[in-house]
Amino acid sequence: MRIQFVKNIQFTKLLKVEGRLREFNFRKLGGVNEGIFTVDVVDDRGNRILFRMQKEDGAWKITPQSLPRWIMDTEAQFHDQIEEELRTM
Repeated sequence: MRIQFVKNIQFTKLLKVEGRLREFNFRKLGGVNEGIFTVDVVDDRGNRILFRMQKEDGAWKITPQSLPRWIMDTEAQFHDQIEEELRTM
């Protein structure tokens, strides 16, 4: 019997978006979805927004879904944060 361990990667970053400091929680999915991160954040009303990012052509991109504009406009910052975290591992 072979036991395989997959490292759980999750981290939280505070990013200034539209003049407001917001907390974004990142979690890397293992197994078959090795190139996917889930990200969650709370909007102005307290509702949790959950979305996925996938690595395409060397860049982390938000997978197509209906999201508020302020999240879509922050995609490049998300990419930078994910890459920075993966470098430190």
